Amino acid sequence: MIDAIYKLYPQVTIIRDGVAYDANGNEVAYDLQAVTAQAQADEQAQATAKASALAKLTALGLTQDEVKALLGA
Repeated sequence: MIDAIYKLYPQVTIIRDGVAYDANGNEVAYDLQAVTAQAQADEQAQATAKASALAKLTALGLTQDEVKALLGA
């Protein structure tokens, strides 16, 4: 969720114990629902991209073992 806070609130320069601060050390209030929604959207986008990449590699004729070897899994 930290990445989502930085993404939604670019003025935030540091987060300590769930509290966001700007460059001057001022606390930055953030909407937890919006941050949670952004974090979930980012996770889904990453999962979708991974599935797409795996499908493309498989379509190229790579085996499951070859795909795992490429991904270091």
